[in-house]
Amino acid sequence: MEARFYKVLANKVKCELCPHNCQIKPDNYGICNVRKNVNGKLIAENYGMVSSMGFDPIEKKPLYHFYPGSEILSIGSVGCNLKCKFCQNWQISQCGLNDYTRETRFYDPSHIVNLAKSRADNIGIAYTYNEPTVFYEFMIETARLAKQKELKNVMVSNGFINKEPLAELLNHIDAFNIDLKAFTEQFYRDYTNSQLEPVKKTLLDIAKSGRHLEITHLVIPGLNDDESEFEKMMQWISSGLGDEVVMHLSRYFPVYQMNGDATPVNKLLQFEKIAKKYVNYVYLGNILLEDGSNTYCPGCNELVISRKGYLTKLKSLNEHGQCAKCGYQILKY
Repeated sequence: MEARFYKVLANKVKCELCPHNCQIKPDNYGICNVRKNVNGKLIAENYGMVSSMGFDPIEKKPLYHFYPGSEILSIGSVGCNLKCKFCQNWQISQCGLNDYTRETRFYDPSHIVNLAKSRADNIGIAYTYNEPTVFYEFMIETARLAKQKELKNVMVSNGFINKEPLAELLNHIDAFNIDLKAFTEQFYRDYTNSQLEPVKKTLLDIAKSGRHLEITHLVIPGLNDDESEFEKMMQWISSGLGDEVVMHLSRYFPVYQMNGDATPVNKLLQFEKIAKKYVNYVYLGNILLEDGSNTYCPGCNELVISRKGYLTKLKSLNEHGQCAKCGYQILKY
């Protein structure tokens, strides 16, 4: 399928979907490995090609404040516009269709929506697993149709997308989880082959739109675990995005091109203390702690949502998403 957001140049096409703005020669791909210059047209080779699909708890995205305890149909393709050396889904993200070693299957948007509607307790569709930005055309067509069928749309993303395509997405995506990988340009350049500033702009635009926003930050020993740097990040989040933004701090385990040690538990706990000075909701991921994923009311400290693994129980919330004890607004959708 012909891609969107590109310009034809002399002997090249310029993709304008993400801030790489790749200038692609004939028969070559952009950095994502799935958008190709074919006879002067930019082709989205992965349109409708699904590598991964399943009904997941919404908490697995992770989204803790968007219809907690619900189920959502999750889909993914192949390719990514980042080259993270610590990628957990590298088997599908760091390749194109030609070098993907497993099977993909073609689905059109109506088929995905019908699957989502086939289970009464399913709230919608999550675009996830690999980076959804690189299957933009398929995602937005599916999301439009899903909205018509009164389904919710969720995007789990690295946030590395240009302003114009993001603006269109904001009309259709109800909730985002954005992976904020670090708070220095050097980390983004050296370990993801991208840039921090466009991700910050994405976060600001999502927050301004009023769409639901949660942030995931993977804490990697020796690379992005400096406490003063993390405090600067939390100060920026609080001042620019607000103190209601939900933060997920995830424990790192060596994977893909990275070695080293897993994140010490004490480091996560220290980061949790710092984060709680700036935002109301902080959760710990990839780790089993008694209170690490529970939700407590910022107004009265009442336990309002308990979580054990992906088993979620609404404990003290009224039908309006407020704390049943003090009336504090916990959920906003």
